[in-house]
Amino acid sequence: MKAQTDLRHTCFYDFHVRHGAKMVDFAGWAMPLLYRSIIAEHQHTRRYASIFDVSHMGRLHFSGAGAPAFLEHVLTRDLADTVVGQSRYSLVCNPQGGILDDVIISRFEKHWLMVCNAVNRAKLGRWFQDQSTRFDVRIKDETENTAMVAIQGPAALPLLDSLLPEPAGNLLAYHFAVQHYLFLPFTVFRSGYTGEDGVEIICSATAAKMAVDFLLRHQEQASSTTLQPAGLGARDTLRLEAGLPLYGHELSELVDPIAAGLGWAVAQEKRFIGSEILSRIRRDGPARRMVGLLVDGPRIPRPEMEIWRQGKTAGRITSGAASPTLGRTIALAYLDSDAAAPGTAVEVDIRGQRTPAVVTQLPFYRRTNKGNDHGSSPRPVLHTDA
Repeated sequence: MKAQTDLRHTCFYDFHVRHGAKMVDFAGWAMPLLYRSIIAEHQHTRRYASIFDVSHMGRLHFSGAGAPAFLEHVLTRDLADTVVGQSRYSLVCNPQGGILDDVIISRFEKHWLMVCNAVNRAKLGRWFQDQSTRFDVRIKDETENTAMVAIQGPAALPLLDSLLPEPAGNLLAYHFAVQHYLFLPFTVFRSGYTGEDGVEIICSATAAKMAVDFLLRHQEQASSTTLQPAGLGARDTLRLEAGLPLYGHELSELVDPIAAGLGWAVAQEKRFIGSEILSRIRRDGPARRMVGLLVDGPRIPRPEMEIWRQGKTAGRITSGAASPTLGRTIALAYLDSDAAAPGTAVEVDIRGQRTPAVVTQLPFYRRTNKGNDHGSSPRPVLHTDA
């Protein structure tokens, strides 16, 4: 692992250190793993609201007359009916249908913005340059010039609506709006990666420190602990409970979107890189599918651990954790398609011990809190069958 001095720093690095974060190397960035504990930060997000530094994620701008055609060519999602102010989840695939990355693409008046995974930022930059030669498109990497935070949890919108010039609660899911504070522009996106309601905010790097200090200072003045910082550890357990895939675990160039359960983000009526192979996989069905597992006992399944069924290997674990919300062990995995139905009994080989597990419908947790009932205990939806 690189020394902290050799890693990239987001504009919130000093904030993380000042608040006692345990810093780790994540895709070449010094990022906070936790401040207090993963469980405490996870539970606070489910009950109140947390702020996450996600500035390490890539932010790529696409402009020019050929930008829409270029994006249609490299993205699996049909963008023809995307309106200004709307974001969409999509995938970038290679010619074999393998996933190069999963991204969020947003349409502005004069450009498009793509948010990608930090680990894939350089790879995508090279890929897009290679694919852009016949398109009138300009690609600009704005990652280093901007900052991005996620504010997530049932109390996030009530808190922000009391502070922002325009209420974030007015935005529909996967829509965004450009706002101004003291003449400084920032963009508020109604999206997130925790299974909770909330927003992600992008602003200039120079304005970011002031914005976060303002939010937390407002909390201190109000003697409130509603909003607290959280690290990558809680972000991972939150997304796992919500059944959301993570690149490098559930997603890779060896996995296609159909197997990953992301066929809804793959257009059937347009041609894009990998479309022919994905059409065939959709027609014939993938050999394996991503599933959720409820695992007996406290031992945590780790990535690449084998899954057994009827005396033979039937799959592998991709992610596992002790769920703070559900109070039991959960995992994401790829299983042979004939074993992927909810309710199927399997065994996970955890360090030589076969541990019983059952396939369950995803997500493990679905937000059921509505209105302004923030502060109450989360009410999970736990699936044990179809």
